[in-house]
Amino acid sequence: MLLYIIRHGDPDYTTDTLTERGVKQAEAVGKRIFDSGINRIFSSPMGRAKMTAEPACRLLGLNCEIEDWAKEIEGEIKTPYPDGEIKSISRLQNSVFREDGGAFLDYAHAYESHGIAESRMKEAVGFIEENGNRFLEKLGYKYEDGVYRILRRNEEKVALFCHAAFARAWISVLLRIPLNLMWAGFGYTHTGVTVIEFKNYENGITAPKCLTYSDTSHLYAHGPDMGYCTVAEKIDI
Repeated sequence: MLLYIIRHGDPDYTTDTLTERGVKQAEAVGKRIFDSGINRIFSSPMGRAKMTAEPACRLLGLNCEIEDWAKEIEGEIKTPYPDGEIKSISRLQNSVFREDGGAFLDYAHAYESHGIAESRMKEAVGFIEENGNRFLEKLGYKYEDGVYRILRRNEEKVALFCHAAFARAWISVLLRIPLNLMWAGFGYTHTGVTVIEFKNYENGITAPKCLTYSDTSHLYAHGPDMGYCTVAEKIDI
């Protein structure tokens, strides 16, 4: 199975919709998803994600299946670090996640890093991990002690349209990348496409492998521009 994790297009956060530029980005990524031969399309329940999924659904003639757990992380991502102002951890200077030994924290201790330690991200990521495992099990892959048991050999390509913080948190879980290093080193641009492979090995065990991360080649081919958006740009969570 190939899992496509796609961030929404350029948003108007006040209305939870897409800007004119975002609509053009959605059309571009829709053409890419069509060319990729996606079999199923899932989306967060939030408007900007559903609007981004719409062109792909239209081109492929597929229904958009809503996954409530894939909504954007909201209150849990807030932190008062370092000045007492309540803000998203995505607004912090990325180096803070690596300071004072943070660069050397393992996966289990990543929540001890500056910024994240003062937030409720551990709770948020636990919710994503639990529901993500349920989602993957429905698709044929059951999590067991660090790997996934293949319940059925799924040869489909499935797409989930979602959000930057959610996507980075889930990818951190899937690939066991410490969360603080995910925030320090990995951005996620509008309509960026990450492809995760679940290869169907003969021994019945698999693990997710990242084939591409936050790729926007569709914007070069079909989009309005190649302008890069940082995760914190216009963020309102």
